[in-house]
Amino acid sequence: MTNQEKIASYVEKFVRLTDNEKIEFTGRFKEIRIKKRQFIVQPGFVPKCRYFVIKGALRAYVIGDEGKDHTIQFAVEDWWISDYDSYIHQQPASMFVVALEDCILMQISFEDEQTLKALNHKFETFFRYKAELATAFTQRRLITNLTKSAKERYDIFIESFPELIQRVPQYALASYLGITTQFLSKIRNQKTQKLI
Repeated sequence: MTNQEKIASYVEKFVRLTDNEKIEFTGRFKEIRIKKRQFIVQPGFVPKCRYFVIKGALRAYVIGDEGKDHTIQFAVEDWWISDYDSYIHQQPASMFVVALEDCILMQISFEDEQTLKALNHKFETFFRYKAELATAFTQRRLITNLTKSAKERYDIFIESFPELIQRVPQYALASYLGITTQFLSKIRNQKTQKLI
């Protein structure tokens, strides 16, 4: 399956496309390959694209005033990533987006996305679904962070995203969960002890 076919297959989970619509939609995407530790978004620069992950893993994060980084999002195969606030408003980014592994991505520019939305209501519907799902997920995560203990947040994460546990560095996972790497190690050790 080509990378264009992978995107078309993903879109069809949300809307049905004709063969011509698949060609029109996927034709707006460009394949890029990036190496581990390479940045695709950096603060101060306007993110011109959003990215669909064909292969690899990425992390979006911010650095607070105290110099500590805070993981906002991970992305692996069939996920999307960018600094969405900056991308949507076409303003300088506040986040870093970095590859955790060598990656193959399909990128679409802001202008091409707007063109697709204007061309066909199915394309607009797809992007709306994605925005709605992202908003719902962000709200769930915010509520979880405000109401659950660190251990509960970890348990929810491994239940929701078991494929990420071995792929993201411990410091990045701890940062995502809002805890220290030492505390994450303690939680993991406690879980290991219970299994023995």
